[in-house]
Amino acid sequence: MSSTGLKENPSKGSRKTISLNKQIEIPSSTLKTYKYDFLVFIGRFQPFHNGHLAVITQALKLSQKIIICIGSAGAARSLRNPFTASERSKIILEALPSDVREQVVFVNIKDRTYNDTAWVEEIQSSVAGVVGEYGDKQSRIGLIGYSKDESSYYLNLFPRWKSENVSQKVIFNSTDIRNDFFRSNPLISEHVVPAATFGFLKEFLSNDAYAFLVAENKFISNFKKQFETLAYPPTFNTVDAVIIQSGHILLVRRGAMPGRGLSALPGGYIRSDETLINSMIRELREETGLKVPVPVLKGNIQSVQTFDDPHRSARGRIITQAYLVKLPDGPLPKVKGGDDAAHAEWVELATLKAENFFEDHYDIIQVMKSRLS
Repeated sequence: MSSTGLKENPSKGSRKTISLNKQIEIPSSTLKTYKYDFLVFIGRFQPFHNGHLAVITQALKLSQKIIICIGSAGAARSLRNPFTASERSKIILEALPSDVREQVVFVNIKDRTYNDTAWVEEIQSSVAGVVGEYGDKQSRIGLIGYSKDESSYYLNLFPRWKSENVSQKVIFNSTDIRNDFFRSNPLISEHVVPAATFGFLKEFLSNDAYAFLVAENKFISNFKKQFETLAYPPTFNTVDAVIIQSGHILLVRRGAMPGRGLSALPGGYIRSDETLINSMIRELREETGLKVPVPVLKGNIQSVQTFDDPHRSARGRIITQAYLVKLPDGPLPKVKGGDDAAHAEWVELATLKAENFFEDHYDIIQVMKSRLS
């Protein structure tokens, strides 16, 4: 093992070489002395901006390999997560000089909205895989980023990795860039994003997904205008039904904005004159036509949990209460979409994919499934 912590490969001659890439070998005499063998950079990069680029630029000076964890991988396109993991990886690579791109390794990380432990475990496992390929147990691993707000809390979740905080005079904000970009007439600010991001955003203007997200952004804006005169932004309460039977879950396909066309749990806003459980049953029947008797539904509730991630909905602060109902195994009852659900169907649990779901409904299902008995 070399002093750099990366694996050595003997050459045919007397010169020792160190492999940074399976296809590229560089003489050890030309290698820089780095503080780390691997630096981990975690982010959603929605989109990749100059602040992100500054972190990677610093990381390239400190570490032989940069492991970039692309967050929210596999999520459905939304105003908060408009670009796919592959699109973001491509932008980042194109933003870097060609002679340093071999130092970068990408790993995709899925959201675990209500399970930080699982999220940390996935990152640990992904990083360990990269280290196992290019280094060993003695490799020096660090975490790099910049503390800009409460969204940077993850920097404290990996105590065994030394943290490198990159201070920045100007704080760039992906949220502000997205808010501008999805207006009807966006002004793409070249001074806040690298040329690679600017070029991608210009091309994305002709993507069908862009037109859909612009329309959704307009819908959200109009929705929020109803409450502009209130002293405080409103907090809404909703309910969701997680109905499981014989290895299947009952889902609807949304027929209206936001999230039109995406899979979702049956549910909706509660009325002022009903309890939460009665609201859940009403919404379930309105959206799916499920005719299971109320006593059977109530008698088979296995778990109830509140889901309150502040970013779970673009519409504003919406707190939902989910009910897990496990019906007795047997033939699946007939269902039919109604109200604002375009379609209702029983779906095999093994076939669920995050990319098909509205908001955090996939994460809710994962949490509630763990409560099944």
